[in-house]
Amino acid sequence: MWLCASCGLAQLVEDPTVADEPRGIEPQALVRQAAEAVDRLADAGLLSAGHSVAEYGSPHGGSWLSLLTGRGLVPAATGEQADLIIDCFGLMHEADQAAAMVERVDRLKENGVLLIQYHSLASIVRNGQWNALRHGHFAYYSTPALTSMLSTAGLVARAAWQFDLYGGTVLLAASRGGSPDTSVAMAISREIGTGVLDANSVSGLQHTADNSTAELRGWLESARTHPVYAYGAASRAVALLCRAGATPRLLSAVADASPAKWGRRMPGTSIPVISPATLVEADPAAVLLFLPDLLEEVSSALPELAGRLVVAESAQAFGTPRIVEQTR
Repeated sequence: MWLCASCGLAQLVEDPTVADEPRGIEPQALVRQAAEAVDRLADAGLLSAGHSVAEYGSPHGGSWLSLLTGRGLVPAATGEQADLIIDCFGLMHEADQAAAMVERVDRLKENGVLLIQYHSLASIVRNGQWNALRHGHFAYYSTPALTSMLSTAGLVARAAWQFDLYGGTVLLAASRGGSPDTSVAMAISREIGTGVLDANSVSGLQHTADNSTAELRGWLESARTHPVYAYGAASRAVALLCRAGATPRLLSAVADASPAKWGRRMPGTSIPVISPATLVEADPAAVLLFLPDLLEEVSSALPELAGRLVVAESAQAFGTPRIVEQTR
């Protein structure tokens, strides 16, 4: 990944892949966050019954349209301009970032509002979430960088909301007129303080990658006398498993709620992806949970695994990640 010294946008140096991913099941943590975000937008007076809405979503799943239409907004026809455009983790999947931003702005009515939700680069750096970087994710936004992109496209970042999702997610509202409120200035100041515009700070993710994969390998080696499985066949698990050299000898399988992923294998390894029911039937000694946001959901859905869920968490300030066992 490189960090532009001029605009602060972080992007992969190269990505020759063509995305073709099985659609995931929307996690409950994401569902709850979407509902909370829509509530905040309503409180801010940004949702008007009868206004049109268009959505640019993520290929990983999830949509806000039902929440927005439930408040009286009307879906815009394909290609039609809209009063409200929501991009929920969609923009980062566009290879041509400038063209993608222009497309969204062109679809916005004169007095419309563009909403962009993103996993903040500041959170990635602060929490050492190096494996959020992956092929198919073409850009990683800090609030300073995204407000600059919006400005270039003729929009002003007007308001920012912070969420705990993924360790730190931001929802930014922009329009053609007006001026930023204090929430935008605070978000920019806070993120600059984490070093998101400093290449030396961002490069610390390499140390985290080295430490975390070494610890995972060591943990899997020490646990291999008992059956070990994992949960969450997410994209961020791929790099972690590949760099750790994980094989079915160390990790029997990865379970996932999405039927579209069952019967496949984790890219770069021969580790199979199985259903949650198959995971329970296997009666594993331990289950490594790759997505901490899923802890509550998996604990509730699969009570048979109580006391065996192990959550991989990144430590602060590029330290060695901790692996914390969840007991109930």
